[in-house]
Amino acid sequence: MHFDYTPKVKALQARLTAFMDEHIYPNEQRFFAEIAANRAQGNPWVPTTLIEELKPKARAAGLWNLFLPHSRRAPEGLSNLEYAPLCEIMGRVPFAPEVFNCSAPDTGNMETLERYASEALKDQWLEPLLRGDIRSAFLMTEPEVASSDATNIQCRIEHDGDGYVIHGRKWWSSGAGDPRCAMYIVMGKTDPQAPRYSQQSMIVVPANSPGVRVERPLSVFGYDDAPHGHMEVVLDHVRVPVGNILLGEGRGFEIAQGRLGPGRIHHCMRSIGAAERALELMCKRLNARVAFGKPVAAQSVWHERIAEARCMIEQARLLTLKAAYMMDTVGNKVAKAEIAMIKVVAPNMACQIIDWAIQAHGGGGVSDDFPLAYAYANQRTLRLADGPDEVHRNAIAKLELARHSLLAQPVDMPVTRGC
Repeated sequence: MHFDYTPKVKALQARLTAFMDEHIYPNEQRFFAEIAANRAQGNPWVPTTLIEELKPKARAAGLWNLFLPHSRRAPEGLSNLEYAPLCEIMGRVPFAPEVFNCSAPDTGNMETLERYASEALKDQWLEPLLRGDIRSAFLMTEPEVASSDATNIQCRIEHDGDGYVIHGRKWWSSGAGDPRCAMYIVMGKTDPQAPRYSQQSMIVVPANSPGVRVERPLSVFGYDDAPHGHMEVVLDHVRVPVGNILLGEGRGFEIAQGRLGPGRIHHCMRSIGAAERALELMCKRLNARVAFGKPVAAQSVWHERIAEARCMIEQARLLTLKAAYMMDTVGNKVAKAEIAMIKVVAPNMACQIIDWAIQAHGGGGVSDDFPLAYAYANQRTLRLADGPDEVHRNAIAKLELARHSLLAQPVDMPVTRGC
């Protein structure tokens, strides 16, 4: 077993860290101040000039589209294992991934288009996404059903002549609030009478299609994540061409299995970065403060928490790297247990460490003077997004039981976004 990164990855780590030091950390307050100024003027849903200024710099530095496996359209792409330590660095600041065109849900949508779309759809949508000219959203979760079981989805995709007509209501449609969001990938039912896992399909819907209505933003612990946003979207008899269906009718679960694996592990990579930064901020705060006559860092309770945090991060990182390695070498389906395990472990680990960091900062920890409250909101949400902890634990348990049973049945990776 080799526990060192390749020279290529080390070089990218150094360049990415230098970019973060020069352009990202010094501009954190500017990012949120810009959004606050837009909100004061009546419209927070305006892209920040900061990110648009930084994107060309990231591209010039060769730090662009690193998430996408090497292909004709993305020659700079990396494997999952190579991308993991880079995604971790980006995850230290919530808005950083967009600067490098590596932010969700665009990453998952680009991978979906690369794997499953026709060449015509790739030319129309994938190319501008790879350039960073537009943004996108993924519409799967619905308010009327328990979306932890994606077979519950009620949105209909009905074949009608030379097109499909879509009607339904979606929520937690991340990215749909951004005015640059030009397309959605929508999951819905094409045949409710088909076998359970053959009823659903995925289809590309232009965001400006007649009948598309973005109803409201949903906040997470008070944060609306403008200008990105998590929106409730109504699709009221929206018509799109037949060619917009991905792979064909009834193949939505097949696509979801391919899409959600990388999406889940990318979240986990970023979670490790968020936890590392929280631990760093915690230690600096503890060293700088005095309480009851001695540095807070000298209080033994903090020794216990710091040591536990370091152990938790290292364990989560190793499991993330193992899952990434397996995805690269044996595929997402074989790696389904490792993907499910890290999806449970990483956000829970990050939540605990960020919580300790908040405690170390006292009242400041729950304010917006530090990045911890926002980081906690993001990580707590991940225990629901792309499948709640309980669904992943259920899948892990079934796989473990199956290993010890002569009557073992195949267990698929859960297709769910939670909520």
